[in-house]
Amino acid sequence: MNKDIKLLEDESIDDLQLDNLYLIQKKQGFRFGVDAVLLSNFANVKNKHRVVDLCTGTGIIPFLIQGKYKPKEIIGIEIQDDMVEMANRSSKYNELENVVKFVNADLKNLELLKTLGKFDVLTVNPPYKLNNSGIINPHDKLAIARHEILCNLEDVIIAARQLLKDNGRIFMVHRPERLIDIFELMRKHRIEPKRVQMIQPNTKKAPNIVLVEGQRDGGAYLKWETPIYVYNEDGTYTKEINRIYGRED
Repeated sequence: MNKDIKLLEDESIDDLQLDNLYLIQKKQGFRFGVDAVLLSNFANVKNKHRVVDLCTGTGIIPFLIQGKYKPKEIIGIEIQDDMVEMANRSSKYNELENVVKFVNADLKNLELLKTLGKFDVLTVNPPYKLNNSGIINPHDKLAIARHEILCNLEDVIIAARQLLKDNGRIFMVHRPERLIDIFELMRKHRIEPKRVQMIQPNTKKAPNIVLVEGQRDGGAYLKWETPIYVYNEDGTYTKEINRIYGRED
């Protein structure tokens, strides 16, 4: 690792406990959670693949994918320039700047997306909340990450259509209440839903996270995976979650 990379006073560098990888994050502000870990586990990535991650934030999903799958190249796209700068410093710290790269761009800029070429795999952890719930500060970084302020679900699907090669795959983490919207927009833009997995807090609570795989110009066939439960009844993590986090075989 390149230990010459400097941190700002409000930043921390966190051990991802995966392949000796580290991530620079703000001490206060947006920090990655279980969604990113679940998405990187759900994605089907090969070492020959080119991968693009939309709404990449500080780059957690590209680094998790790099640690798990070692693809040919990963590009993260993020509209907030300070997050891109932080992600690129993480890449340099991990000495991965030739493999894991970050671009400051608006995913609605299709002309720019065309310059990036085509990808085998696209991952995305988009803003979940509809931007219709009152006044929101458009410069609030947490709000931008959580609400559809600078892009909405259809913008994400249109970008995926542009970036994916024929039969390329999109892997998305979202909220179950948006599942119909996801299916409708995927089919509208000729991306066929192929696989769904629900994440439940425990066996007694309804799902609060959904993982969806779609295929560009794929045939109609949908597979439902076995649900994942995050916690046991005693509040400890389940064996499956510990496996996903790499805490046990």
